[in-house]
Amino acid sequence: MQIPNFPECDHRLVGSLSHYSDYGLITQFQQQPDSGRYFTAIFCRYSPVVYSLVRHSARSPVQSDYLFALTWRHILHELSGIELPETPPEQDSAARPWFQSWLINLTAACINQSLLPEVESIHYSITQASPPLWCYVSQALDQLAPLHRLIVLMAQTFHWSETRIAAYLQAEGDAIAPHQVRSQLKLAYQALEAALPDDIRAIYLDYEWADAAAETGLGLGSELNDLLEADFDLSSLPQRQPT
Repeated sequence: MQIPNFPECDHRLVGSLSHYSDYGLITQFQQQPDSGRYFTAIFCRYSPVVYSLVRHSARSPVQSDYLFALTWRHILHELSGIELPETPPEQDSAARPWFQSWLINLTAACINQSLLPEVESIHYSITQASPPLWCYVSQALDQLAPLHRLIVLMAQTFHWSETRIAAYLQAEGDAIAPHQVRSQLKLAYQALEAALPDDIRAIYLDYEWADAAAETGLGLGSELNDLLEADFDLSSLPQRQPT
């Protein structure tokens, strides 16, 4: 079994955290919820363990990669509420594996509870979307206005034209022309980029800190374009009232 290579693990923002203990990374993750580097560092440290467990539990590599991403999304969610010991376990050598044990148990729960779709229904690609980026883009999509999220997914996931998107929205009661769809897409892409943590943009999208806010509209990075073709679920969209 070959463990995938994740280039973000060599990024300077992630590498600068290599001296942090598990306790320290989780503490910083909880104290700085607007930063993504701490979760990414945890991912880089433990992705071989999680991948080894997941790889043997799915029928195909496509399913195992998708389950791997789903597992890390669940880990991201659970890390926010994990109760840390008052004393860092790293001070007690006998307690050092505490986080790895927690991670293995959580991964096992994900494996046992996940109902994976058939291979042909999975559009996720681990080479296009490393799990941390996939997780944070998923969160960013959830923060978009319902109309913006809908048109981004129709444009990127389903590759619909502006005319087809406008026709769909008109059928749903929205008075919108194709050229207005383009304008709304530009605003949606700006909002999506702005919703990503600055360090996630720096790590994955090659944005410089000073230039991150200057990226606008349809100049969306190719990495993010590729990612938006992944398997995002439309069923969770809030219901909108026609305008």
